[in-house]
Amino acid sequence: MAENEDGQDKSERATPKRIEDARKKGQVPRSVELGAAVVIVTAGGALYFLGGQLTASVAALMRRGLSLSHGSRWDEARALLALRDSLLEALLACAPLLGAIFLAALCAPLALGGWNFSGESLGFKFERINPVAGLGRMFSARSFADLLKAFAKFGLVAVVAVAVVWSQADDLLQMSREPVVGAMGHSLALSVQALLAMSAALALIAAVDVPFQLWQYNKNLRMTQEEVRQEHKESEGSPETRARIRNAQQAMARGRMMQEVPTASVVVTNPTHFAVALRYDESRNRAPVVVAKGADDIAAKIREIATASGVPLVSAPPLARALYRNVDLGVEIPSALYVAVAQVLTYVTQLTQARRVGAPPPPAPSIDPAVEELGRRTQG
Repeated sequence: MAENEDGQDKSERATPKRIEDARKKGQVPRSVELGAAVVIVTAGGALYFLGGQLTASVAALMRRGLSLSHGSRWDEARALLALRDSLLEALLACAPLLGAIFLAALCAPLALGGWNFSGESLGFKFERINPVAGLGRMFSARSFADLLKAFAKFGLVAVVAVAVVWSQADDLLQMSREPVVGAMGHSLALSVQALLAMSAALALIAAVDVPFQLWQYNKNLRMTQEEVRQEHKESEGSPETRARIRNAQQAMARGRMMQEVPTASVVVTNPTHFAVALRYDESRNRAPVVVAKGADDIAAKIREIATASGVPLVSAPPLARALYRNVDLGVEIPSALYVAVAQVLTYVTQLTQARRVGAPPPPAPSIDPAVEELGRRTQG
C-alpha cells in the first residue's frame, strides 16, 4: 500500500476533483505502446489498400527521372525544375499514406486518456533541469521498469522481425531476378506482411501495457482519508462559512416571505406564539395558500406587517398550530382543514361587512381543537 510523507495509507480512490486537477497539470494515462501499435497497423493497412497505386506512381516517377534528354542533363535550371516536379509528384503520391499515418498518430491518444491540452505542463519547472533530480529519476524503480519493458519490447519485435525475414528469405532472393516494377510490387507486399506481423507483436505489448498504465495512474492519484476530508472541506466550505451562508439564505427567504404578508386574506394566530398568513384567490387557487408563517419573533413581525397593511388577524390557536406545523410555504391547505379555514374566511367576510355598515363585529369563530390532530394525520 502506498504511503504519503506522513505515513498515512493512501487507501482512498481519487475524487473527481483530484482527477480534474491532474488533467489540468497534464497528468493523464498514456501508453506509448498503444500509440505505436495503432500507427503501425494503420501504416500496414494503408500500404495494403494503396500499395498498387503507390507502386505505379513511384515506377512512373523513376521512369521519367531516368529518361532526361541530352540537353536537360547540362541545363542547371531545367534540372532543378525537374527535381522540383519530381519531389512534388512523390509527395502527392505518398500523401494518402502519410495522411493516414498522421491521423492515426493524432487520434491514438483518444483510446486512452483522450486529448488533453495543458498550459500548466508547459511552464518552467526548476526540477526538470535539476541534475540531482534527474539522476534520481534515472536510477528510480520506475526507470528500471521502463528499461526492462524496453528490452522486452525490443526482444519481442526483433524475434518477430527475424522470423518474418527468415520466412521470406527465398522471396527476397528471388526479387533480384524480377523486373523492376514487379520487384517493387513484390517488395511492397512483403513489407506489408512484415508491418502487420510487427503490429501484432506491438498489439500484444499494448494489451499488457494499457492495464498497467491505468493501474499506475490510479495508484499515483490515490488519496489519504485526510486529503479527502480536506478537499471536501475546501469544496463545501468550513462549517462556519456554511452556517453564514445558510443564515443569509434564511434571511433572504424571510424577506421574500414578509413581502407576501400584505397580499394575504387573513392571518391566523395562536395568538402570540404562531402566525400563519393565508391568501385565497378563487380565480387562481382551488384552496387557500400559505404565503407566510413563523413562530415567536417572526410571528410578531408577521402580525405587525399585517396590522399595518390592514390584513385581518384571527385568533384560532388549534388551526394556527396545524397550519404552521403541517403546511409548507406556497402550498394549498389540505382538505382536512377546509372546514376550519372556511370558518375563518367567513368570519373575515362578515367582519368586513360589519365594519363597512358600522354594525357590531360578529362573534369570533369557534375552531374545533380536533383540527390540530387532523393536520398531523394529513402530513403523515
